[in-house]
Amino acid sequence: MSITRKRTSKKQRALEILILLKRLYPDATCSLTYQTPVQLLVATILSAQCTDERVNLVTPVLFARFPDAISLANCDREELESIIRSTGFYRNKAKNIQGACQKIVSEFGGEVPKQMEKLLTLPGVARKTANVVLAHAFGINQGVTVDTHVTRLSARLGLTEETNPVKIERDLMRLLPQPDWENFSIRIIYHGRAVCKARKPNCAECQLSHICPSAEVLNPKLTRQTAI
Repeated sequence: MSITRKRTSKKQRALEILILLKRLYPDATCSLTYQTPVQLLVATILSAQCTDERVNLVTPVLFARFPDAISLANCDREELESIIRSTGFYRNKAKNIQGACQKIVSEFGGEVPKQMEKLLTLPGVARKTANVVLAHAFGINQGVTVDTHVTRLSARLGLTEETNPVKIERDLMRLLPQPDWENFSIRIIYHGRAVCKARKPNCAECQLSHICPSAEVLNPKLTRQTAI
């Protein structure tokens, strides 16, 4: 396979990647199942170190039993732990979920706040969770959600040299238009799951390989011709 490598600035590459991802995954959206902002918040907390598929198996039972912030704030911790056990780290997640919901009830009138600074005061909520909730529950693009897929692909695609999620997010926010911050993350996640996997990236079939600085390194079988 012969690929002609395009020399572009980092910003140009980011915008081209964004366009290609929109074409590849036009219907991409948040994979978590939820009906309300607090349910999305809880599902996102559960998704840490766990697949969305596993979380979506757990949340129907969880939300049928505890559908809102008040019921989660007042629930029996051991029952909550039992329901979410299969998502891993269930004791810490249960503590954070209940703590977050107690604060939502006591300080925010039972409603998930729409401000980043307020969300970050909730137990178990860092910028990743806050960005997901703001974007998908309220339509607010406050930042770029950085998970393991976004971290891996942003580095492979040469969009950042950082390893800290906050610094990766900062770099991506500089390269991408604000209205696309969250849909870039969602589509990168889809691409990471389907093509650019952690252990065996499928560079030969990747529609981004012609602008990916890592493609030849990750897949030596590719023949790359550098354009002058």
